[in-house]
Amino acid sequence: MADIIKILEKYGMVFIQGLGGTLWISLITVLFGTLLGTLIALMKLSRVKLLQWIVDIYVEIIRGTPVLLQLYFFWIGLPRLLPMFELSDTECVVVALIFNASAYIAEVIRAGIQAVDPGQTEAAKSLGMSDSHTMTRIILPQAIKNILPALCNEFISMIKQTSLASVFFVNELTTSFKIVQSATFLAIPPLIISGMIYLILNWSLSRLIGLLERRLHNND
Repeated sequence: MADIIKILEKYGMVFIQGLGGTLWISLITVLFGTLLGTLIALMKLSRVKLLQWIVDIYVEIIRGTPVLLQLYFFWIGLPRLLPMFELSDTECVVVALIFNASAYIAEVIRAGIQAVDPGQTEAAKSLGMSDSHTMTRIILPQAIKNILPALCNEFISMIKQTSLASVFFVNELTTSFKIVQSATFLAIPPLIISGMIYLILNWSLSRLIGLLERRLHNND
């Protein structure tokens, strides 16, 4: 306990910076993962068989391979594919996490769209609305409301997955543990501190998601 207090007094700012990096990476990943996932879900639901086939392969590859393997692939391959851009390790890792999140979020969005009453689509068509207007003005708003708790849970999941970025020494919470461990030659105390921060953060977000679900349920 004494070691933990001493480490917090001396290296507290290191953990705070790591926490900020974890939240920033998670937020960016879920935000852009949701945008890409929405596009993928719409492609999946389209009537074009080629698009459905491409999306199926993409989702199966992302969901069927380890996240760490994907991080290595983008970390090594992205700078070679885009040599005109000077991409940092952090940028490569974030792009990898976005692609990973998009495959899972796409399935959530697809399920949310299909859960909307088909009669509303038929009613919109009877009023002369186009397919695009029906999707953007009627179907998607309701689907987003239904899947909002699931997207928040994806944010919590991404907070934990960002710990893999420490392999590439990206500024996040697990990297903070490695920095403090190297400076103090102590492993257990900084590990406990990092674990407690993860636990408190995810517990707090879980409670907020529970509150959000109850409010959405009451509104219904």
